[in-house]
Amino acid sequence: MFRGAGYKFNRETFAIERHIVASRKRNMRNAVLLLLSFAAFAAYYFIYTDCLEFDTPKTAMLKKKSMELRSELELLERRFDANNALLLELQRRDNNVYRSVYGMEEIPMDVRNAGFGGVDRYKHFELLSNGTFLANLEQKMDMLYKKAYVQSCSYEDVVVLAKRNGEMVSCVPAIPPVQLDNIYLSSRFGYRSDPFSGSPKMHNGLDFAGSKGEPVYATGNGKVIEASRNFFGYGNEVIIDHGFGYKTRYAHLSEILVKEGQMVERGDQVGKLGNSGRSSGPHLHYEVMYRDRRVNPLNFFNSDLKGTDFEAMLNKENAGRNHNG
Repeated sequence: MFRGAGYKFNRETFAIERHIVASRKRNMRNAVLLLLSFAAFAAYYFIYTDCLEFDTPKTAMLKKKSMELRSELELLERRFDANNALLLELQRRDNNVYRSVYGMEEIPMDVRNAGFGGVDRYKHFELLSNGTFLANLEQKMDMLYKKAYVQSCSYEDVVVLAKRNGEMVSCVPAIPPVQLDNIYLSSRFGYRSDPFSGSPKMHNGLDFAGSKGEPVYATGNGKVIEASRNFFGYGNEVIIDHGFGYKTRYAHLSEILVKEGQMVERGDQVGKLGNSGRSSGPHLHYEVMYRDRRVNPLNFFNSDLKGTDFEAMLNKENAGRNHNG
């Protein structure tokens, strides 16, 4: 048999005759059929994907997988937002409650929320289709980890001070600076008429009027950081640093019985009531400062603590001191 041979009907003789197809012609015909097949496939693909906007099975599968991943990432983002809100509440309570109770400085929000310097940490996301979303998500993760680390360090500091809680109880200025039986509160904390000028002026402490020479007591354990004698202003005054953010001032004394650098305990006599400095009569000007801000001393002691109750408290402090010694 001849390669490429076939049979063909002859219309003139009405007979089937052997027909030999040239190899070149046959190859051309096959090539044309192949090209037509590719063209038909391309046209079909174009109509299916572009005109009818249908996805191929593989594309549909990839899109489905992408949507699932996107949903998981969005869920993760919502969880991060929820955890961040919880962490913000912990930060607020840490600054306003825990650190405040122990006289610690607040951690500024710009420190808690500090970002990451140096090179662009998220540049590698730019080439991805969801690059902006992924970059924002990773940035949130970094910020959350940073805030959690700062908060963890803060709690460690609070724990250290909490272990010193017993010491703090002894340091807080918690008793009246004078025995209130023969002394009365002549001026409260807040705005008042200045006794010299008569104009309204803020009074940053309490004035206790009484007889010159009445004992003045330290209201909490601490260190004397100032024992100065002046003819003006506060006159003879003592300032005690109690730690934990607390300081107290005892002014217009007639006599100072302590010296700078001396450690004192609650109930120790630090001076005597007097009329030194800018004063209109014998009295003690007493201030409480918390983190360098003057606060109302009445918030720290019981103004009804008098007579035997006050003496019992002083004796209790002295007894505890002797026992520890």
